[in-house]
Amino acid sequence: MAVSPELEGLRRIAPSRFVSFSFPNPFLGHASDPYGDGGGGGGAGECLRVAVLDSPLPSPPVPGTAAMLVPAGRHRDWIFSTRAGHLHLLLSIQFSRLILVGPELSVPSPRVIPCIARPDPDPAHARLRPLLLALCPVAAFRDNAVPDVPLLTFQDDLLLLSPVKFVAGPVVGEMVVEDVAIDNAPGPAELHRRLRFKRMPCLVQTQVRLCRSPAAAAASSSLVETLKGSGGFLQPEVGGSLVQPYLQAMVAGLAVIAPSIEESIQSGVRPRCLCAGVGGGSLPMSIRVGLQFNVLGVEADSVVLDVARNHFGLLEDEFLHVHVGDAIQMIEDFSRQQEPDMKFSAVMVDLDSSDAMCGVSAPPLEVIHGSILLAARTILDQHGVLILNVIPPPADGSVYKGLIDVLRQVFSELYEIDVGNGENFVLTATVSPIETALADNSGHFLTELRKLAGDFLEHIRKI
Repeated sequence: MAVSPELEGLRRIAPSRFVSFSFPNPFLGHASDPYGDGGGGGGAGECLRVAVLDSPLPSPPVPGTAAMLVPAGRHRDWIFSTRAGHLHLLLSIQFSRLILVGPELSVPSPRVIPCIARPDPDPAHARLRPLLLALCPVAAFRDNAVPDVPLLTFQDDLLLLSPVKFVAGPVVGEMVVEDVAIDNAPGPAELHRRLRFKRMPCLVQTQVRLCRSPAAAAASSSLVETLKGSGGFLQPEVGGSLVQPYLQAMVAGLAVIAPSIEESIQSGVRPRCLCAGVGGGSLPMSIRVGLQFNVLGVEADSVVLDVARNHFGLLEDEFLHVHVGDAIQMIEDFSRQQEPDMKFSAVMVDLDSSDAMCGVSAPPLEVIHGSILLAARTILDQHGVLILNVIPPPADGSVYKGLIDVLRQVFSELYEIDVGNGENFVLTATVSPIETALADNSGHFLTELRKLAGDFLEHIRKI
């Protein structure tokens, strides 16, 4: 039987190579079928989609290969159906090649997808083993050894997933609004609304809690029934507590200048914050409603702002304005104007890299340039802070250290919060030295800040 050149090339590791093809379904009629009616997928059909990605990182002499069954019903999710999602999964494990096996993308998904965990050990492994061994590079069989190809399990905190709307913007491209039921054990499940971009599918751009409408509460609808009718049953919680831990940590960064903010509020002057990156609007809304800031949000994509208004409760008023444009360019423009009225108490940067092939990372590399950071310092008042959400690139640990070094050259003091999720760090850089110890701070502002930031105020450390 003739083998295509692409498949023949899989005999060796080629950095960043991506190949996908159809393969006869080995599970048809077998009890171990992960996509039968009992698996929540409704059946995969006669063929499966097999996708193979090689790591962009250097490969060891004996490269390791792992495989993963796409969770039933989620084969069209961009995490599993795109190269960018596949890369994120691969970079999160210590293997040179990752094989994804699931239904073909033409197979429809249910309206509400139950997120069912696979058993461990997985009985499907034995049926897949011949295929997985055939897709191992020749170097994995050194000294005639038969390589072990583990079948990994994808796990997240979802119980149910229901896409609400797919749209495309001129800057970020395709995006999806989706309602999900989150496992909050031992407490009851929570309903959330999320925004994700196709270019970075593993990164949740925005997440807010959903409130059931009185009609839904009165009907005592199940979670599945509620998500099926989400258009009329569910509304986003506006201006409440922040759901995403890294946003809580970003807000916590304001604690280092709490005395200055307290003084400003008591004098009747609202502190001003520039949010570089709006997404669904959770951060600017919470700062405006919960902390009584005057907020200017800058978002590159007008469609993202439309989604934020229509699906996430973003509401503009005299104290919250949003602008479509390049946030970094706007910071530079403000710094050149040097108008006293344009000074901010805080500049918060929540921008991710647009280069999905580097994996999930933030902020964009251009932010790390000293000239950009100096421009940010210029538009801050004398007690101001620059707060950055940072996701170091998985393939380059030197970027984070380099960012810290540049920040130290431009700003007076630097503080760090480890969000604790293995990805995000929040860096807070001050224009002036901080004279009051964080533990000594008290007042109305800090009381309100704790409602938004949770325990992260206790995790701020000077570096």
